[in-house]
Amino acid sequence: MSLPVAMGLVALGGAVGSYARAIVSFAFPEAALTATLAVNLVGAFVLGLLLTWLAGGGDRDGGNQVVGRRRHRARLLVGTGFCGGFTTYSLIALQAAELVQVGDAPMAALYCAGTLALGAVATMLGIVLASRRRPDPSPAVS
Repeated sequence: MSLPVAMGLVALGGAVGSYARAIVSFAFPEAALTATLAVNLVGAFVLGLLLTWLAGGGDRDGGNQVVGRRRHRARLLVGTGFCGGFTTYSLIALQAAELVQVGDAPMAALYCAGTLALGAVATMLGIVLASRRRPDPSPAVS
């Protein structure tokens, strides 16, 4: 795949992901911390699910280069692009700084730590779910 095609896929996915995140932010302005947390947890889950589902293309595809290219494109478009644009760790930093400025440093620390911990759990749930649905790559032994 050429660099311009790869960059185009990432840009397209990133634009759609950023747009989706903005919709959530505008839809729930009174619940900004919760909305940001939800967006990041959904993005972490989708990324864990997607990357696990797409993992190991070569052997599982029987060497099918077309399927391998599709998996690579899906990873760029949805993983790097959409999930990268949808999740927003920079907004977590901004929101934490705002909490500190109003004198709620303990909440800022809890929010940051909780987001990271829950994001890791969401990613693991995506990995587990995708692993259960993925066919076993090892050949059956008779």
